[in-house]
Amino acid sequence: MEMHITPTKALSRFLQLLDGAFPSGAFVHSFGLEPHIVLGFVNDKESLKNFLENIIEDQYQKMEFTVVKKVFALLKKEKLNHILKEDKKFASMLSYQWAKASKDLGENYLKHIDFDIKNKIVKNYFEKVKNKEAYGNELFILSSYAYELGLDADTFLLLWCKKNLINIASTSLKISRIKPSEIQQLLFSFDERIEEKIKNSSKNMSNFNPLFEEVIFSHLNLEPKMFVT
Repeated sequence: MEMHITPTKALSRFLQLLDGAFPSGAFVHSFGLEPHIVLGFVNDKESLKNFLENIIEDQYQKMEFTVVKKVFALLKKEKLNHILKEDKKFASMLSYQWAKASKDLGENYLKHIDFDIKNKIVKNYFEKVKNKEAYGNELFILSSYAYELGLDADTFLLLWCKKNLINIASTSLKISRIKPSEIQQLLFSFDERIEEKIKNSSKNMSNFNPLFEEVIFSHLNLEPKMFVT
């Protein structure tokens, strides 16, 4: 029988790091949830569920899930130069505000986790970020730390994705009539679905998001927000 070892220290640390209330901070792009609510596209539990599912399918499956898996593969092969190129490429595919937030949060996370790093490739990458020789996107910093602690890419992505869905869904509390208990039930229902979507993520990155485009073209004065703490 195959033996599975749960990296409890890694899980414990990521529960702490991904908690937006902690000073390491957090940011999340809403992908137009507020405009969707204002325009009446999202008005109940079911429409919110569809909105979050579309974020996973149209955004995360084609971009974030893809790049994290690539980072883990490059870390395993110890290809630092390739990681630096992918780091820069990922930033170039984001909007200016989003790329800046990703870099700021990446550097901030690094201040909290850059101690007792054992893995050579992770240590070298972190040094490049500190010396301004690498962009240091949030996902690249966190992926590298997850690799250092022995988390696999799928487990890290599950934690990261669920954290984002919680943050995005919570923005609907003050401007919609969807009950908190309904949102909790909805988020619980996503666990198995997220695992499936991570498994079936795209092999090539794409930054086209229909949710974003739809709401921008529907109402030019309403813009998807990004929340930073």
